[in-house]
Order: sequence, then C-alpha cells, then structure tokens
Amino acid sequence: MIPEYCRALEENEISDHCFDLIFAFDEIVALGYRENVNLAQIRTFTEMDSHEEKVFRAVRETQEREAKAEMRRKAKELQQARRDAERQGKKAPGFGGFGSSAVSGGSTAAMITETIIETDKPKVAPAPPRPSGPSKALKLGAKGKEVDNFVDKLKSEGETIISSSMGKRTSEATKVYVPPINMESVHMKIEEKITLTCGRDGGLQNMELHGMIMLRISDDKFGRIRLHVENEDKKGVQLQTHPNVDKKLFTAESLIGLKNPEKSFPVNSDVGVLKWRLQTTEESFIPLTINCWPSESGNGCDVNIEYELQEDNLELNDVVITIPLPSGVGAPVIGEIDGEYRHDSRRNTLEWCLPVIDAKNKSGSLEFSIAGQPNDFFPVQVSFISKKNYCNIQVTKVTQVDGNSPVRFSTETTFLVDKYEVL
Repeated sequence: MIPEYCRALEENEISDHCFDLIFAFDEIVALGYRENVNLAQIRTFTEMDSHEEKVFRAVRETQEREAKAEMRRKAKELQQARRDAERQGKKAPGFGGFGSSAVSGGSTAAMITETIIETDKPKVAPAPPRPSGPSKALKLGAKGKEVDNFVDKLKSEGETIISSSMGKRTSEATKVYVPPINMESVHMKIEEKITLTCGRDGGLQNMELHGMIMLRISDDKFGRIRLHVENEDKKGVQLQTHPNVDKKLFTAESLIGLKNPEKSFPVNSDVGVLKWRLQTTEESFIPLTINCWPSESGNGCDVNIEYELQEDNLELNDVVITIPLPSGVGAPVIGEIDGEYRHDSRRNTLEWCLPVIDAKNKSGSLEFSIAGQPNDFFPVQVSFISKKNYCNIQVTKVTQVDGNSPVRFSTETTFLVDKYEVL
C-alpha cells in the first residue's frame, strides 16, 4: 500500500505523505483488527469524492459569473444615463428604494464601476468583520497555530525537527547536479539519436539511428590536426565524411583530415566531420525491449510490463517508460515495481522511472491494476539518455599534421531518443 502514496521508500517521501498513510492505515485497522478492504476501497474512502459538492461548486461559480455580468451591464446603463444627462445639462436621475434616500445616478454608477474594477483585480478581498460574541463555529485554519506550538514544545524538550521542505530541496539538488565537462582546446561531441517503432506482439517495424562527430577547436595553433577514428561497429552502419575531408585517407587509415593539409579547421565553431546512419528491422538490434501484457479481469485490467537491455555495453540513464491510462478511472493500483513511478492525472499517464539500466540491472518489471481495455495502454513510449553511443565509433587520438605530435582533446558522448514507442 505504501507505493500507492510514496514513489520511493525514503524518509522524505514518507514524511511528506505521513497523514495520507495514517488515514489509509486507519481504514485497514479497526479496534486492533484488520478490515476486509482492498486498495481501491481505501482510495475511495480517503478521497471522499462528493458529487453533490461538485454540483454545488459548479452552480455557485455560474451564479457568480452571472452576477458579475449583471453588474457590468447595470454599470454601463448608469454610465450611459450619466453621459446623456451631462449632454442635456440636467441633473442625473436618482435611484433609490425601499424607503431609503435617493442616491444620484452618477455616484451610483461610479460606485458600481469601482466595485467591478476592484472585483476584477487579482487582489485579496478583505476579511469580513468578526462578531463580538464568542463563536463555536468550526475554524479550518485553527490547527496551524497548534502545530507550531507543538513543534516549539518539541524543540524546547531537545528534539531535533527537520523541515520537510529542506529535505526535499537537498534531495532534488543531489539528483539534478551534473559534473561539468572539462573542455580542452580540441573538443569533440559524439551524438546519436534513435527512432524506433515496434509492435506490441513483437517484431521491429523500423529502427533508424543517426550519429555525428562534431569538432570544435578553440586555439588557432591546433587548427591543422587529424583525428584517429576507431570503428568497431559490426551492425552495418553507413559512414559519410564531410566534403572537405580527405575521403581516401579516411578509408585507408581511418584518419579524418582536410583534403588540403595546409588549411586549418574553423576555429570557435562546431564542424560536423563524420556522420553515420543505421536502418534495420532486425529485432536483435533493439537496445531496450519492452514487453507489455494487459489482461482483462473482473474489475478492469491487470497490466504487466517488463524491460530487458539487449546491448550489455550500454548504460541508459534517466529512463522513463510512459504508459497511457484510460481517463476518468482514477489512479492505478501498483502491485510490484522495480524503480519508481509517477501518475500524471492531467495527461492520464503512468511514468515508470528507472535511474540506471546497465549490465548489472538488465531487466525489471511493473505490475498494476486499473479499469480499462487492453488497447487503452498503448502506445508505450520510452525516453532515456546515455553517455555511451550505440555504434562503437570513437576518436582515440588526435595528432598534428606537422610532426604527428599528439594533441590533448576532450570528448562528449550522448545517445538520445528521438522517438521510441511500442504500438
């Protein structure tokens, strides 16, 4: 039941949802005995969703909108009457009633107009005056002061109180921090993007991968260089060099250099020197397989999803597997899960989040139950990022054209998802 409210079994998550957990356990245990309830019933009891309350709020909002529109219409009428009276040189007509003294139309129009303008402004309305006598009505905000007093008492007794917001900021800062890249005067960016579409019953419909090596030189003295490329790809990737690169030299010795060795590479600009492309329908080339099995049950669907990494040399980070959900059926009931999950009620999706998938963590599964049909849970979409490229193409050494002396360089490798889905 705890995964229903907490995405991870961590102290911060449990502290943030402590009251939700207390209320849920209160529905399970009564007078020391376990109640015969399931997760769906517990969620219904704790949410206490009231149809009458929704209808009442909708009627009240409609009445407020109609009242504002009527006030605007009356204000326009009064302003028009005031203008007509000023043109004719007469006193504006008075308005009054119920035995009260008449108030001039101009002042009334001004007051109503001012009221409308103040209503439209995003300002906090002043609180109504409280009655002088004692009140026994329920005070919704009265608990805040009591909680503060209780916390102060704990602190005075020597207890250490940790703010949940501080813990959340610390955990988020730890997750977001990425060490900076140490860029040398010769820097290369190796980037690959994959587009993959496969069927829910198996079979790769299409897989296309595009890669490129971008060269950036920030010092003029390293303009005339050559890149030593090591290509260990065995999947049949197609390579293509830049038109200004010596193609014969690359084919014979796997060196990237300009056709005219006396010229230099551009400085302080990213230059694509080599690109490659792989297109296939071979299932064994799928880097990460997704197997989704929704099966109908008495209360809806039981969905089982599993992943498996087929390329052991890859390390996928920040993996998110997004499963669409039927609308208007509430949150899914999570059974077993490897990793964490997020339920987006606005987009009606369930996001299965895995920080790392590598050779030590090749496979995992997720089980959940929710009302719906098997077709409601497709297409499944996958996103990830990796610092290792799919095709084994690397720059191993950089040398100068004159003297063949080695040059220090830095490399940034990125493997991204352009589109990855199971239809």
